[in-house]
Amino acid sequence: MKLYHGGMIAIEKPALKTPYARNHTSDFGDGFYTTTDLEQAIRWTQIRQIYYSSGNGIVSIYEIDDNLFHDPKLNCLIFKKADKKWLEFVMKNRQNKNYKHDYDIVAGPIANDRVYATLTLFENNFLNAVETIQRLKTFKFANQILFHTELSLQKLSYIGNEIVK
Repeated sequence: MKLYHGGMIAIEKPALKTPYARNHTSDFGDGFYTTTDLEQAIRWTQIRQIYYSSGNGIVSIYEIDDNLFHDPKLNCLIFKKADKKWLEFVMKNRQNKNYKHDYDIVAGPIANDRVYATLTLFENNFLNAVETIQRLKTFKFANQILFHTELSLQKLSYIGNEIVK
C-alpha cells in the first residue's frame, strides 16, 4: 500500500518529530502523519506552502505491507468512521496536550476545517455527542495514518517524492 506525507522537504527517513511539524496537538497525537490519499497530501503541502510563504513543497511517498495493521508486534487503533469513539479520542488529543496513548499506529478520518467547527461546538457544549456524530455523518472524510512510535516508523519504506508547485 502506498502512503503519502505532505510537507516542505522530502523525508526519506521519517521521524516522530520532523522539520516543519506542527507544534500543537493533532487528531491522533504526536508522530509522523501520512494518508493513502495523494490529493490530501497535496492539500497538506499547499497549506504549509502558504504558512511558510514557500514556493515548492514535497509529497514524500512510502510503501507499507498491506497487512501492517494486523501485525501482532504493533498496537494499532483503527477508526473505520467518525463515530463516538473516534470523537472522544480526537478530543482527548486536541484538548489535553499532556494526553498520551500507547498505540504504535492510529488510522482513521481527518478532522478538516468543517469538522473542527463542529468539534468546537461540541467542545463548548453547544452540541452533545449524539448531535455532533449526526453532523459528522454528512461530511466526506479523507484518512490519516499516524506512526506514533519508532517501531512503527521502521515499517515505512521510502520510494520517492513529488514536487508540489
